Amino acid sequence: MKNQKYLIVIIGPTAVGKTELCLQLARELQTEIITADSRQIYKELNIGTAKPSEYELAQVRHHFIGTKTIHENYTAGMFELDVIDLLNNLFQKKDKVIMTGGSGLYINAVCNGIDALPRVEPDIRNQLIKKHEKEGIESLRQKLKKIDPDYYQQVDLNNPKRLLKALEITIQTGKPYSSFLTKETKTRPFQIIKTGLYRDRKELYEQINRRVEQMIEEGLVEEVKALHQYKHLNALNTVGYKELFSYFDGKITFEEAVRLIKRNTRRYAKRQITWFSKDPEIVWLHPNEKNNIKKSILNKTISGSSR
Repeated sequence: MKNQKYLIVIIGPTAVGKTELCLQLARELQTEIITADSRQIYKELNIGTAKPSEYELAQVRHHFIGTKTIHENYTAGMFELDVIDLLNNLFQKKDKVIMTGGSGLYINAVCNGIDALPRVEPDIRNQLIKKHEKEGIESLRQKLKKIDPDYYQQVDLNNPKRLLKALEITIQTGKPYSSFLTKETKTRPFQIIKTGLYRDRKELYEQINRRVEQMIEEGLVEEVKALHQYKHLNALNTVGYKELFSYFDGKITFEEAVRLIKRNTRRYAKRQITWFSKDPEIVWLHPNEKNNIKKSILNKTISGSSR
């Protein structure tokens, strides 16, 4: 009888402590790590995406870190196909593989699958793009809030690409975009164990503020300055980069840019928590509870109680 295979998913908001825990787990389980992060996948984005250090990457083999360029279009649907293909290979030699990250859409794509969405008329897309260019991103947010409040609560409100996609599908079909999101889970040939890491809000926000300050010390300003000419790319429409672009453009002071990075990162963490809190399969533990986390995961691999 073939051994059961397990995908161990470590979930949580930015700066909660996923990297350290996953490195320790991967070493003990003698396995590899799949990174589910929609920005760490770009090789040009390093400090601002809090990629694992060269030392950390050398300890355990990681996948999907720095494998794409900011000039490529990469989606959650592509990630699903790539990860499932990789897992088919990894499970030939491993019984357990770790996947970790904070990109809920990427994690959901692997665990549950991405739905096939209807094609959108070019006229609808073009009208929305013009609306964005003329009225700004806030106009897209307010329209989405009105026609699909459920998706408004989960989407990254700073990502115009996702806002445009939701709006164009909703307008094209007359149905909320959220109604097209996966209702039936795809069957996977492996068990999925989900563990969520949490810290109380004050503790998490202090972690985030310290991380931003550390990024500045490590050279975030120089990294973003070198990418300034590409600021129009979707990959760079992300916290830590767009605020510094505004600073380089003379719109805000450096102090204000740092303040906004901290604030927007905290807001992003809050949205991540909201997204993940809707998943009843996640067992939530504090990252300092390493023994309990390992015990919880290993007990499930023994009992086979996960889906």
